[in-house]
Amino acid sequence: MGVVAVAPARSQSPKVEEPVKAKAKAKAKAKGKAKAKAKAKAAVPQQPPTSANVPYGEHPRQVLDFYKAESKEPTPLVVYIHGGGWMGGDKARIGTVDLKKLLAEGISVAAINYRLIPQAYEAEIKPPVKWPLDDAARAIQFLRSKAEEWNIDKTRIGATGGSAGACSSLWLAMHDDMAKPDSSDPIARESTRLTCAAVVGAQTSLDAAQLRAWMPNMVYGGHAFGFWKQGQDRKAEFQNYFEHRDEVAPWIKEYSPIEHASAGDAPVFLDYPSQNKPAKFGEEQRDPTHSAVLGLGLQQKLKEVGVEARLAYPGQPDPDYKNSTEFLIAKLKAAK
Repeated sequence: MGVVAVAPARSQSPKVEEPVKAKAKAKAKAKGKAKAKAKAKAAVPQQPPTSANVPYGEHPRQVLDFYKAESKEPTPLVVYIHGGGWMGGDKARIGTVDLKKLLAEGISVAAINYRLIPQAYEAEIKPPVKWPLDDAARAIQFLRSKAEEWNIDKTRIGATGGSAGACSSLWLAMHDDMAKPDSSDPIARESTRLTCAAVVGAQTSLDAAQLRAWMPNMVYGGHAFGFWKQGQDRKAEFQNYFEHRDEVAPWIKEYSPIEHASAGDAPVFLDYPSQNKPAKFGEEQRDPTHSAVLGLGLQQKLKEVGVEARLAYPGQPDPDYKNSTEFLIAKLKAAK
């Protein structure tokens, strides 16, 4: 009799739980749709460019959009470099700055595409990160070459971007001028230097040893130097990179932004909106790839050499600038 009494309760329990599971599933589905909708909205340009898909190189990915600010005088320029780990992404997603506000302030904007790391792997480029970073520099030079035609002030150019695009921006801001004055190519003779950079979620270092010391759970960077394999776990990829770090040390020295930090570099604004606790070295982070610890490392080095470096994240706002856009406007419109 006891077995008979208990059996119905067991057979009914799935029926009792079913509405709860269905409700949770529906809620998760709705949340997923909301995220997808927000992502799609972010991918839509805030307004049509003045000139779209202008080639700055021969590869299909070497194109840019230009948004011209109305002005009688040559305008400052902000160059947006999209994120996506150098593995994907598109120039249409101008999400780190307020395009309309920049244009209203008389600052023109360019958004670039560039060759991606998977394409570099296919072409056997070593290191793979050379393509996206070289393209960022070439785009700056191309834009300077269009200064007269597009009414750009060559002396006031800033860069911005998120994640990998932020890393590219900082690499440009820190690197010595890559202009080649004696080149037969007039674009190559143009400067690559920046007036300022304002970035979001930037990787400031690509050095496995330095990153592991800063954050024990870091897993980003190996793909930049040839350690990426399709479908490989990121932890395994980073561990392989860490163990072979010395073999690619010359590449790290050239392509890791912090390696180029020195006196005279452009001022930078480093924003880390995903940070959920005070930035401290040696602690695991919820989002190590975009942790404010990365900004802290670069800020310390730049302060040592007298370069302005602003670090902002939830709980530690910058006292003078609310966001990247405000920083760019202030620096690019400062008295010459």
